[in-house]
Amino acid sequence: MARKKAGYVPALGWDILTPLYDPLVRVTTREMGFKSRLLDEAGIDKTARILDVGCGTGTLLLLARRRSKSLLAIGLDGDMNVLDIARSKARRDVEQIALIQAFCFDMPFADGVFDRVLSSLMLHHLTRSEKVRTLQEVFRVLRPGGEFHVADWGQPHNLLMRMLAFSVRLGDSFARTADNVKGRLPALFRDTGFEKISETARFATLFGTLSLYKAHKPLTAAAHRRSGSASVHSLMGV
Repeated sequence: MARKKAGYVPALGWDILTPLYDPLVRVTTREMGFKSRLLDEAGIDKTARILDVGCGTGTLLLLARRRSKSLLAIGLDGDMNVLDIARSKARRDVEQIALIQAFCFDMPFADGVFDRVLSSLMLHHLTRSEKVRTLQEVFRVLRPGGEFHVADWGQPHNLLMRMLAFSVRLGDSFARTADNVKGRLPALFRDTGFEKISETARFATLFGTLSLYKAHKPLTAAAHRRSGSASVHSLMGV
């Protein structure tokens, strides 16, 4: 079991607020709209192996499973409290998902085993060095030609969005959110080795501009053997 590291930031900044995460996100961020759009752009088929990194309470992962019961869906998060909520939601919806407690910058998976990696409202919680390490890990676990799809706070696209983004920056620290609001995420993706990087959509929310990003791992990246079938244990190399 992974322990919370020093400086770890829970979903809403404090553990005591975690039970409020789902209703707050649903009301303030147009959640179903941006997460449905993210999955549309990911183009996930029923044979895909997907990882939701920083899966939180599992909303995005469960939406993916409802679209295709056949795909292998794994969620990873460092916070056991949100994973407990995700497990409860999966039991209630009778959905099959695998949830693993681990940090996004130290993933317990073999190289090149996922077709898609998804991330929703997670990267802005990380320091610059943690972002870099997380992106390196995402790149490593994606197969050549795999895709990374991100929904997170982006560069405010007007004055109102800039004003509304202040509350996010205040809650998650100005240093951690600087790369998001200054529009640096695509550059960080590029520095990691991703290509065909684009900001595909923007959503105006009560906390500022929420941007969707898409990035590809090059087909020329070192290939790794991929078996015809897989279990969670095989993806973890055990």
